[in-house]
Amino acid sequence: MKVVSSAQRDIVSLRMSHCRAEHAAAEARYHLAVLHYRECLESAEQREDLRATRFFAARLAECYAAMDLSDKAAQFQALAGADDTPLLG
Repeated sequence: MKVVSSAQRDIVSLRMSHCRAEHAAAEARYHLAVLHYRECLESAEQREDLRATRFFAARLAECYAAMDLSDKAAQFQALAGADDTPLLG
């Protein structure tokens, strides 16, 4: 029997939430996308992964902007832009 570590399980859960969020956002089901992106953001924060935190905060900002919730979008955009290092690359 193969034992899967807690860290691997967490990564799998994060990837599943991310995939669900992307799928929901692509279908303009932003309430579901927000739910899943928040799970991702919480996971990234618990892991103290700044790049992932910023990435998921940016995705949340996009969803809130699409829902015309500009105050919430601005809050998450501020979290996403906490410093000037690029998110990808």
